[in-house]
Amino acid sequence: QVQLVESGGGLVQAGGSLRLSCVASGSIFSDNVMGWFRQAPGKQRELVAVISSVGSTNYADSVKGRFTISKDNAKNMVRLQMNSLKPEDTAVYYCYALSRTTYWGQGTQVTVSS
Repeated sequence: QVQLVESGGGLVQAGGSLRLSCVASGSIFSDNVMGWFRQAPGKQRELVAVISSVGSTNYADSVKGRFTISKDNAKNMVRLQMNSLKPEDTAVYYCYALSRTTYWGQGTQVTVSS
């Protein structure tokens, strides 16, 4: 069984930065995809950024140029560096892993004040 444990998040002023980290424990296949989704109040969960085991990335248009996703395959860890944060980035951020099946973290709150 795979568990995703997130860290980071919190409260920051607009223009600030935060970094999210997620570690996958348990049996996870090497050819996996990991990343982050987010869900704001009253909205559907949406993709933020994902990265494959070979380093291919995909970003939501709204975060391109501001967020950077990175991965440490040896540690099964994925990080999301978030810069130039905006109030509209406020949401619960969920770690995601696809390894034969889909796994989700418990979510971490990111709040950006104006």
